[in-house]
Amino acid sequence: MADEPKPLLIKRYASRRLYNTETSDYVTLEDIARFIRQGRDVQIVDLKSGDDLTRQYLLQIVAEHESKGDSVLPLAVLTDLVRSYTTQAHSVVPQFLAASFDILREGQSKMMETAMKPMASVPGFEAMQAQQRAFLKAVTGGMSEQWSPSGKGNDDDAEPALSRGEIEDIRKQLAELQAQLSKLNT
Repeated sequence: MADEPKPLLIKRYASRRLYNTETSDYVTLEDIARFIRQGRDVQIVDLKSGDDLTRQYLLQIVAEHESKGDSVLPLAVLTDLVRSYTTQAHSVVPQFLAASFDILREGQSKMMETAMKPMASVPGFEAMQAQQRAFLKAVTGGMSEQWSPSGKGNDDDAEPALSRGEIEDIRKQLAELQAQLSKLNT
């Protein structure tokens, strides 16, 4: 089994400055967000105490994006998250969120793979495919780079069945992507 790469270690100094141990320079929250969008895992630790501050800084990055109007989390989801801290549900929320994002990544990857199959013989297909990858990267903030080409996030042979609603959502998203690609080509 191959070793997973170690996360990028960021040290926080007493002055609250963040230090990238790989490049030996100081970084900002936006730099850390960019590393994550590029597929890097990061670990942020307090230099003096050794405490892991990664969660705190990732939440700060999300909060800054949300406050700038880059809203990804609907108000109802934020409300439910706050409520989950005071209920018995808080123990299952992390697993639910992780599974939900896995399903989202797998569904989007399969949608892109399915959309590309009939077009492989079309002249200029590779250029169009590169445009779609760039578009998907821009839309997902780089998360799409973490998905495997097969669309499978794990080694399981069983593929979950999609509901009619999920299939319809995928069709709508595909139609929107095709319309945007048509606009790019004109």
